[in-house]
Amino acid sequence: MNAFRIRSRAFVLATAMLAPPLLVSPIVVAPAHAFIVFDPSNYVQNVLTAARSLQQITNQITSLQNEAQMLINQARNLASLPFSSLQQLQQSIQRTQQLLSQAQNVAFDVQEVDRIFQQRYGAGSLSASDQQLVADARSRWQNTVGGLQDAMRVQAGVVGNIETNRSQMSALIGASQSATGALQATQAGNQLLALQAQQLSDLTAVVAANGRAQALTEAERTAAAEQGREQRRRFLAPGPGYQAGNASMFNR
Repeated sequence: MNAFRIRSRAFVLATAMLAPPLLVSPIVVAPAHAFIVFDPSNYVQNVLTAARSLQQITNQITSLQNEAQMLINQARNLASLPFSSLQQLQQSIQRTQQLLSQAQNVAFDVQEVDRIFQQRYGAGSLSASDQQLVADARSRWQNTVGGLQDAMRVQAGVVGNIETNRSQMSALIGASQSATGALQATQAGNQLLALQAQQLSDLTAVVAANGRAQALTEAERTAAAEQGREQRRRFLAPGPGYQAGNASMFNR
């Protein structure tokens, strides 16, 4: 029995030694860093951080846009009005001033008025000759006529400025309506006020010229009345004056 077992074991051992070797696949262990691990909480945190960053960038872009628009508005508000009526208004005023400065005989000057009235419109001199009285009366008449002519010339000049004022007003209103900023609107308004001031100066000139003409007319009338009294006194004074005599009519 023992011999049989020994022979069996020997046979199995021999068979195992004579059999071809078996191929065994090696076990490969992946390194630890090659495994992909998904962390949901970390992913959510990253998304929130990216969203906040994007919102900040959006806010910065909006702020830059607002600043750019503000600069554009400031540039518009500081833009000067491309139209100016100053030169035309000054020319109209100068024309009216020239007409006033060309006043005949009695200028628009306080000292000149005092001198002329003292010489020509004062009380009639008792020692003045008849020829002098006549010459003074003629000078006063010339002053009156010159004053009336000056008033009409000023009136004509002011009427001539009406067309210029109309065109300037139309241009200024158009510039005001198309103003792109506060400065342009303000400048257009200021020029409209300047136009009104020029019109008021023309009106003042007309009133002054008419008043001068009327004053000269009244002064001449007053002086003529005074001179008439002096001439009547001389006519009625005793002496070699008028003497009555016989007069004949139709040679009879």
